[in-house]
Amino acid sequence: MLSTLMLLLAITIVSLPTTAEARYAAIVMDSRTGEVLYSRNADNRLYPASLTKIMTLYMTFEALNRGQLRMDQKLPVSARAAGQTPTKLGLKRGGSITVKDAVFALITKSANDAATVLAESMAPTEAEFARNMTERAKRLGMRRTSFRNASGLPNRGQKSTARDMAILGAALIHDFPQYYEFLSLEEFDYHGKSYKNHNNLLKKYQGVDGIKTGYIRASGFNLVASAKRGSNRLVAVVFGGRTARSRDIHMASLLDKGFDEIEKAHPSVVPLPFGKPVQIALGSPHSEPAMADTEIQVASTAPVPLPVKIEPAASTSHIRNVSSSTASNITPASLTMDRIEKTGWAIQIGAYSLVTTARDQIHKAAAEARGVLDGRQVNIEKAISDGKPFYRAQVLGFDETEARQACSNLAERRFSCFVVAPDLRLPNYIAQKSAS
Repeated sequence: MLSTLMLLLAITIVSLPTTAEARYAAIVMDSRTGEVLYSRNADNRLYPASLTKIMTLYMTFEALNRGQLRMDQKLPVSARAAGQTPTKLGLKRGGSITVKDAVFALITKSANDAATVLAESMAPTEAEFARNMTERAKRLGMRRTSFRNASGLPNRGQKSTARDMAILGAALIHDFPQYYEFLSLEEFDYHGKSYKNHNNLLKKYQGVDGIKTGYIRASGFNLVASAKRGSNRLVAVVFGGRTARSRDIHMASLLDKGFDEIEKAHPSVVPLPFGKPVQIALGSPHSEPAMADTEIQVASTAPVPLPVKIEPAASTSHIRNVSSSTASNITPASLTMDRIEKTGWAIQIGAYSLVTTARDQIHKAAAEARGVLDGRQVNIEKAISDGKPFYRAQVLGFDETEARQACSNLAERRFSCFVVAPDLRLPNYIAQKSAS
């Protein structure tokens, strides 16, 4: 009898999952369609750790869009914010930090004090902000997620799933393309110190341009990553890595397999503008736009013609008035912030690998917009990603209402479009990455 009990006990112990296995989950998703290419334990509720800050960033970008926050706005540092445990910037009670610096601190340093500052700028308390985060998550389709703070610091009630984090990653990319570029920042300088991005795949895996790492002891090493190759973009999530290095290696393997699979069904062509996915994660609808008044931000992607060759970028800034007849003669430009502020609000129709494609899209938009763009100034802005140039096609000289109406008009005609506020500085150099 005793030997039988010992045998049963041994079998039970062997069958129990290890701590690492119990907290492991992963998913790979086509961000445009929501098609799941790989899934394991994707609906297990686990600790998100600093992946929580992706939701804090999402809420911050919404607040920026509706005018509740401005990038240059100084936010007060409370005693609670200053008292957060590391990782943090070391903000002092009674001090202040701009929204932009707080956002960059979340993206690179994963600063817990900056997360609390942002939370308290959007709600009376961080606890109330966390309730708002949970509510917003559910409206995005994140049905198994509950937030208790803005940072991801340990809390038994703060749980999410790999699937929910993939939904959030895709929503951030497609709802806020004008801000998503910030997620590729490799370093952030603040008060004489330089903080490196914890997302090492920005340098190590070709095509990765965000999103966020996370770690607490109870979660292991977590990562949400997004990578783009040609017209295909994947969002992948790993929970429960044993080390940061093993997690990164595993993520790279998952992305490789995901791209192999998606390439078979959808061969890559030239990069397309961001397009909002029809659905997210196994048919779950992307239920609503970020806010009612920002519905116009992203439209369906229009087909992009394949130009024969790329033309050299101009070394100086050239801004031309737009019309259907002159748009094709636009040269690449690089505006300073002073010039953007003087021209007011802008709209961006897309970002393209070829300057000729950017010109073509401006030309098409001017022809299709029924006079909405007539007389406006045009900027073809050159930027660098992975050592290669791309070109943002922008139309300038709007006030906020006009810009939103222009994007709404273009969205109805299936043009990608988002509104660019005067205080938004889009980076000219995106993360430089080596081959995987």
